[in-house]
Amino acid sequence: MTQYSTADSLHRLVKHAIDSGTARSVAEAEAIFQSFRLKVELDPSAAADPAHQAALLTTITVGRRIFLGGVSVAGPLESELSIAMPLGPTLRDAVLALGGVLETGNDVVPTIVIGGSTGVRREGFCVRTAVAGWRGGVLPVHSELMPQGTRAMPLAGMLAAALAVNEAYLFASGDKPIAGRRVVGLSLWRPGPGQDWLEEDASEPALTYLPSRLWLIGLGHLGQAYLWGLGLLPYRDPDAVSLVLQDVDTVTPSTESTSILTDASMVGQKKTRAMAAWAHRHGFAASIQERVFAADFKRQSDEPAIALCGLDNAAGRRELDQVGFDVIVEAGLGRGYRNFRTMRLHTLPGRRPAAELWKATAKAEQLEDNPAYTKLVADGVLDRCGMTLLAGKAVGAPFVGAAAATLALAEVLRLLHGGHVHQMIDLDLLSPDQRTVSLHAGDFSRFNPGFTMSV
Repeated sequence: MTQYSTADSLHRLVKHAIDSGTARSVAEAEAIFQSFRLKVELDPSAAADPAHQAALLTTITVGRRIFLGGVSVAGPLESELSIAMPLGPTLRDAVLALGGVLETGNDVVPTIVIGGSTGVRREGFCVRTAVAGWRGGVLPVHSELMPQGTRAMPLAGMLAAALAVNEAYLFASGDKPIAGRRVVGLSLWRPGPGQDWLEEDASEPALTYLPSRLWLIGLGHLGQAYLWGLGLLPYRDPDAVSLVLQDVDTVTPSTESTSILTDASMVGQKKTRAMAAWAHRHGFAASIQERVFAADFKRQSDEPAIALCGLDNAAGRRELDQVGFDVIVEAGLGRGYRNFRTMRLHTLPGRRPAAELWKATAKAEQLEDNPAYTKLVADGVLDRCGMTLLAGKAVGAPFVGAAAATLALAEVLRLLHGGHVHQMIDLDLLSPDQRTVSLHAGDFSRFNPGFTMSV
């Protein structure tokens, strides 16, 4: 049986607790997260709607990786699963498959209500997800606000879920007192800060065209969120979708804490094999590339022309525009305990080559004097080399990758629907209203990345 190092087995938010000094030992940090619980309630009016189902399933698969005390779910769960996820015929089957448990009590714990209208103010933390068109967000459960517009597309539900779990974790961890009492959301059609996500947007198109040929670079935190988002989209013919999945890493115990398609049964498997198996169960065709991404190969003309990048290193990103992709949508996430909620997306090629965008490697945080690290060394769990390896591992939370994935996939969907493509999107989930968005100067009107039809 493979023995994994502390660096490869430590939960990535438990690492946040020890890096930030919230906990003075790994055991103390793990106890904190084992005490976190989350309740999810599905409003009856939302049970059959695909976007609300997307919000429900995303909340569960993201939430159970953070609220280690359990995610309980209540509502009309005998409803048919209308999203083509390989999780069973009913919502109840899907909830259990994703690691949720059926609610059995009335304890007051942080609660996320999926859909519905204005509810009764409750004790403690309670928010509801809200979606319309290409827009998704979260409101206090008693808010009288409601986004206006047409039926929502599923990625709006995924976005709403990511924002809701972020709010719930901010509340549980005590990091932001206003969590749960603020209105947070954005539009995937017009993500700029000047767009009010609650207002109806007549420019939003019906979701008609979906990408059929994509190359995914990296299959960890972000790569699996991309796949999850693709799985939520209403493909008329899933077998028309062809994916190339590229990674060299193996699933370790820590992978599950950030990567939303991973479970403990996959530990020891190559990420490419595990994710290709998931894609095949969904009906997608998938081939694998088990090689480090670098500029020493060229995309062939019959391979996907558009790539979604989830690499977590600058060296790989510097080569993105050198291998022949026509369009690359790249997302990078903050790695440290202070900035792990940040994300920056680029669409390449752009005004500046990739080699200029990532000239320098970010300086690692100095953690050698951290009490939890020194205790691990004193107890013989780590030596100095092991401490350095652990310190270099990223802090991460799956709701950050889920939010970033909706923005990245929306770039591809907007391209297919004749919308604007963005050069950069810069966002921090601590204050999402203060995001920075810049339009891409390129002309993509004649570019056809390959598409198929929506249901």
